[in-house]
Amino acid sequence: MSDKLFDEIPSLDLMHFTNGTSEQKRKFVEDLGEAYSNIGFVTIKNHGLTDVLSGKLYKATKDFFGLEDTIKKRYEDPILAGQRGYTGKGKEHAKGRTTGDLKEFYHIGQEVTDEDPIKKEYPDNIWPKELPEFKEISLEVYKTLENTGKQVLRAIALFLNLEEDYFDDKVHNGNSILRPIHYFPIQDPSQVPDDAVRAAEHGDINLITLLMGASADGLQVLRKDGKWIPITAVPGHLVVNVGDMIERLTNDRLKSTIHRVVNPAKEEMKTARYSIPFFMHPRSEMDLSALDNCITTENPKKYQDITAGEFLNERLIELGLKSKD
Repeated sequence: MSDKLFDEIPSLDLMHFTNGTSEQKRKFVEDLGEAYSNIGFVTIKNHGLTDVLSGKLYKATKDFFGLEDTIKKRYEDPILAGQRGYTGKGKEHAKGRTTGDLKEFYHIGQEVTDEDPIKKEYPDNIWPKELPEFKEISLEVYKTLENTGKQVLRAIALFLNLEEDYFDDKVHNGNSILRPIHYFPIQDPSQVPDDAVRAAEHGDINLITLLMGASADGLQVLRKDGKWIPITAVPGHLVVNVGDMIERLTNDRLKSTIHRVVNPAKEEMKTARYSIPFFMHPRSEMDLSALDNCITTENPKKYQDITAGEFLNERLIELGLKSKD
């Protein structure tokens, strides 16, 4: 695998993997693997999420965050550690920081519709009464992105010389989260901490993240040579990146690249930014121990064995969403 430095995020066509020729499928796997081994990000078109459905969710998201804070807080349950419903402004911070990010968000989780006993692990979703359409739209987007994520994971499995369906049972009724985010306007920047940013540099916890086009620029990814490069939301594309769970599973062969959302110029801080990522998680019992074929003399095992559920719990504490007790 090359040590290529990308000046921009590679763009791939998921149709080449799902409905292409054998050569197109092989090339998709190769290109995805190269990108994930280096920069950790790609953009993908023909992913199944229509502009109409995306637009509906963005409208519902803006409508919710446009409600009074007193109303939004009705949908915040501290007991759930931010895993369902609303999380208020500045509550989450990046690992290693204490200053809260300049954002608020809403979490929609897995709806188990079969007899899977894992249902008891998941709290019920919380739905705002003021926006009855929010539930139907959110769940449709959730299932669409979950299906897209399964295809990306199948390509990752092939790149790692695993069976194509390696991840299928591990993400069936997985603990995935759809997160509409509002980077709220700042009318007076002097009223927030000097080091406060929209989203401080971080890696994602999960297997992979699928990001619907954000409403404004600001997302940047840290290249391996230390240079920050911008990620622009390409019309019709999803941004799909590797999370920490895949990095651990592959013993750093695939990269959970650090990224951030920077503040705009001061005069533009009065403008809101919206973003809707889908964090694809496996079932809690998934073993994240490094794959045997990713451990070599040159790349010895780097991480202690841990399950996905244990790892998520650790990170929620580090992010300030859950107490150690």
